[in-house]
Order: sequence, then structure tokens, then C-alpha cells
Amino acid sequence: MEADTKTGTAQAVRRNKPRRRTAHIHIALIVICAVLCAPVVYALLGSTQNNSQLLNFRLSPGEFFGENLSVVWNDRDLWRYMLNSAVMSAIIATGKAITGILAGLAFVYFRFPGRSIVFVLVLVTLMMPTEVSILALFGIVDDLGMSDSLAGLTIPFLASATAAFLFRQHFANLPANLSEAAQLDGANPLQFLWRVLIPMSWNVTGALFVIQFLYGWNMYLWPLLSVSGSENQVVQVGLASLQAAGEGQSYGPLLMGALVASLPPVLVFLALQRPFMTGFALTRDK
Repeated sequence: MEADTKTGTAQAVRRNKPRRRTAHIHIALIVICAVLCAPVVYALLGSTQNNSQLLNFRLSPGEFFGENLSVVWNDRDLWRYMLNSAVMSAIIATGKAITGILAGLAFVYFRFPGRSIVFVLVLVTLMMPTEVSILALFGIVDDLGMSDSLAGLTIPFLASATAAFLFRQHFANLPANLSEAAQLDGANPLQFLWRVLIPMSWNVTGALFVIQFLYGWNMYLWPLLSVSGSENQVVQVGLASLQAAGEGQSYGPLLMGALVASLPPVLVFLALQRPFMTGFALTRDK
């Protein structure tokens, strides 16, 4: 009888250990989420306050939401900057997806001399940040008469080594008999790409589009250098102008502008969340 009691106690202890471990993990995750969300909550509160309320660390919403929103949206034309950034980012993301798909098709399904060398040279460009060649790039764009225009903002960034590598890996892991079956059916390479490869690559394309849209949305140095007027300027440069919004330095409009400017990337991610997650899951599994 005593042995049964000890056995039951030992089993109960073993059952409680996973529960305690799970509880500790949940507590740790809650703390991490609270720390990560604290700046967003502070920005939400600060965007509704004036300087005195913000500097006094008021922990409740203020009464200046409409005024701060009017400053950034109407007085500082943030809507125009956001529209320019949205168009630029969509063009860059779409262009990189198209060129990446075509590059992946060439590297996997075409045989040409020096194919491996060309692919290595493409990968080498991943180690060259834009800042290294930005002055030379500006000279080329200016000589072509594309400075201070949407073409000058987007055309230099329509190709991506990341996209070429991603689609090359994706196509290389597809069944090899797909291309053979397409050739037997009389399909040319573009028909094979359009009817077979692209329908099988929507998840990877969605994941790439999200990443490249965020890349275009966060561009600051190149638009600051290549665009001189405010008509074609982008949101990151527009946010910098909010540092003098209102009388002197006003922090409420700064926080309001940062929050409003973060909405389009969030909406793009939410719209493409499933292909984004699935695309990277497929890449990881392969």
C-alpha cells in the first residue's frame, strides 16, 4: 500500500514538471512581448499628446490626436510622401520578383558556358552594400537624365541577387521531369515558366515581395541624394522633416508620423502573411 502511494506521488510529480516548465515559458514569452510592445504603446500614447504631457511621461491618451494628425497629414504632406513610397516600393518589389524569376529560370533550366561563374558573381554582389556604389550610381542616373524622378528611384533597384538566389534554389528543388514533360508537350521556355513554374512559386514570390516592399519603403539615403524637390520625395525623408513640425521641436507629430508611416508595410505583411510564412517554410524544408 505504501509502495503504491509512493508510485502515485512520483507519477504526479512527473506530470507537474512539464506544466511548470510550460508555465515558465509562457511567463518568459509574455515578458518578452511586453518589452517589444512597450515602444509601440509609448508611441501610440505620445502621438495624442503635446510636449508638456509627453515630457511628464503621462500614461494616458492626450487630447491632441487630431491636431498632430493634421500637422503630419496636411501641413507636412505626409500623404504625398507615403503615396510616392508606396508606388516606388511596389515597382521595386515587382521588378525584383520578375528579374529573380527569370534569373532562376536561366540558372536552373538553361545550359550555357560559365553558368556557375556567373551565379557566383551574382552572389558576390550581396556583399556590396548600396552605399559603396551610391556615388557612381548617382552619376549614371544623372547622366541618363533620370534624377529627381520615379524612374531614377526605381530602375537602379529592379534587380536583386537575393531574388535570383531564392528562385534559383526554389526551381532547383522542383522535380526535374517537369521541364521534360513540358518539352514533350511542345511548350517553349516562357510557356513553361508561365504555366508551370509561376503557379508553383506563388508562396516564394509573396515572401520575396514582402521583403522587397519593406526594403523599398525604408530607403532613405538614395531618395535623399537623387530627389531634390518634394514632389517625388519618399516617406522616410518626409519623416525627417517632422523634426521641426509645429513651434520648434514637437514630439507628438513625430510619433504620429512614425505610426502612420508604419501602416502600409503592416497591411502588406498582413495581406501576404500566409505566402510569406509558407514560402520560408518551403525554403527551410528544402
